Order: sequence, then structure tokens, then C-alpha cells
Amino acid sequence: MKQYILRRLLLIIPTLLGIMTINFFIVQIAPGGPVEQAIAHYQGIDSNNSSRLASGTNSEIKENSTTVKYRGAQGVDPEYIAALEKLYGFDKPLLERYFSMLWRYAQFDFGDSFYRDMKVTDLIVEKMPVSISLGLWTTLLAYLISIPLGIKKATSHGSRFDIWSSTVVTVAYAIPAFIIAIMLIVLFAGGSYYDWFPLRGLTSDNFAQLGFFAKIKDYFWHLTLPILASVLASFATLTMLTKNTFLDEIHKQYVITARAKGCSTKRILYGHIFRNAMLLVIAGLPAALIGIFFTGSMLIEVIFSLDGLGLLSFESVINRDYPVIFASLYIFTLIGLLLKLISDVTYTMIDPRISFEGR
Repeated sequence: MKQYILRRLLLIIPTLLGIMTINFFIVQIAPGGPVEQAIAHYQGIDSNNSSRLASGTNSEIKENSTTVKYRGAQGVDPEYIAALEKLYGFDKPLLERYFSMLWRYAQFDFGDSFYRDMKVTDLIVEKMPVSISLGLWTTLLAYLISIPLGIKKATSHGSRFDIWSSTVVTVAYAIPAFIIAIMLIVLFAGGSYYDWFPLRGLTSDNFAQLGFFAKIKDYFWHLTLPILASVLASFATLTMLTKNTFLDEIHKQYVITARAKGCSTKRILYGHIFRNAMLLVIAGLPAALIGIFFTGSMLIEVIFSLDGLGLLSFESVINRDYPVIFASLYIFTLIGLLLKLISDVTYTMIDPRISFEGR
């Protein structure tokens, strides 16, 4: 097992390198880069970017018609454009920027954000609590609901309960999370019906002045709708996976033998079937965590104005904040690869019969 883990750890390096290389060159040739965004901001075309884009260089602007290589830059002083290229590091050749990025990222040096006066690492750490809160509670509730529901559906397969619960699960799976989020806002956040829950943020403005239990109440009060939207959109697959794995185990020979020996249904279900049936479900927990933390929460964070990693990634792509984009991709990919390895190791811990030594 140690050799397998070592091989997997070594394979992370070329995998991570390939992902970063492909994305680096795709992003570089995409239109609307930081320099073009700065030019557009200066000309009044786009006012969404940070004021840093044109600060400190307005005095250098001269009106002329010099042809430049950036779209929409006609009439902009080449010295101003050169200053922007130096500011964002585009005064260096493409390959030099690429290898410089790889060397810095190997040392976990992600530089500074283009549009926020912060180091990228500090920025990600600052946004992490929101995404962890949303992802952790969503994963916990999804498992607490899906596993008992899946077991109940398996033991009552074909019954009226199984049919109507499958209908509910299928409908929940078919509706995207952001649609569910909008429906919850309309119903319970001051849309058209009730105004029971807040619409923005993770805590209230007076959170620091609240007592301990009042802080807990305020925290979950703000998280109720985002978590509910995430859970409704994510528990369907886990429920059906649990049901199908239990159904598969129920009809195996060792279950028939246990029944013939007079074991109770409860002992057979939770003493024999549960461990084998939960193999796929529990071993998939690390992958579920990375999916909910860093991908599934983006639209939820945008809709509910939660300042987490999903919203940060969205804004970084819109603003072409390359350091944040590449750092987020690097960190999330590395975490994803490590969690995938942990997921495989979890298989062997749950069921010793599984071995990866021959792979």
C-alpha cells in the first residue's frame, strides 16, 4: 500500500503540471485581459474594475492615434500601455512568465491580486470560512438525510413510500441549485411572500456585539436558505446510491445464510449489510467534500451574496485577475488530487479485501 500511495503522490506532479499548463496558455490567448480591462476602464467603457487599474498613470496619458496591439487602445499613449504591461507583468515574454509562475507556485508563492491590495494566499484564507461553513453543513446534512432515506427505500422497495419518495428525489435532482435558491428567496427572504430569513452575508452587522448563543443563532439564521438550497440539489444522487448498494447487498448469499441462521432483520441490516453497502458511500465522502466546497457553492454564494471562494473565483474570472485564477486552480486541483487519493485509501480501510498493490 505504501508503494501505491508513493506512486500516486508522484503522479500528482505531472497531473498538476499538465492542468496548469493547459489553463495558462488558454487564458493568455483569451481576449479581455488585465491590460485591455484597464484601457476600457480608463476610456469609461467598463466601470466595474478596481480604481487601481488606472491610478498613478493618468498624468502620462497623451492623445494620439498610435496603433497598438490591444483592442480598443487607439488614441491611448503607448507609454501608458507599457506602464500597464509592467504593472501586470506582461512586459516579459510568455514563456518566461510561464516558468516563473511554475517556480513560484512550487514554493506556494502566489503573488498579489491585480485588483485587491492583498496577497492571494491571504485573500483565499479570508474567504475560506464562508465556503467551509456552507460545504461542511451541506455535506453533513446531505449524508444524515440520504443514508437513512436510502436504507428505508431499499427495505421498502416497490412500496408506496418508495415510489413517492423517488418522485421527490428525482424532481429535486432535476432542478438546478440556483433555481431552488431563487425559489427560496422568493418564498422566505422578502421576495413575494414571507420575510423570515436574511438575504445577504454570513452574519448580521451587529454580530460582534451579540452573546455566545445569539451568535450561534444568527450564524445559522443566515445559513439556513443557502444550506437548504445546496442540500436539496445534492442529496438525490447520494440517496439513490445508498438505496441501490443496499438492494445489491440484500440479495447476496451471506444475507440469505444469516436469515437461515435466525438472525434478526435489524442485525442483518446493520450488522452485516451496512458495512458492505456503505463502502461506496463513505469512501466517496472526500470527493463529495471537494465538490461541494469549491464547485457547487459558487452560484449559491453569488445568489446569497456570501463572500466565499465561489464568489471570489467568479469575480476573478470576470475581472481577469490572473493571480487569483491560477492560484485557486492550483490549490483546488492539488486538494482534489489529494482527496482522491484519500478516497482510495478509505476503500481499503473500510474493506480490507480491496487492495491496490497490484496496480
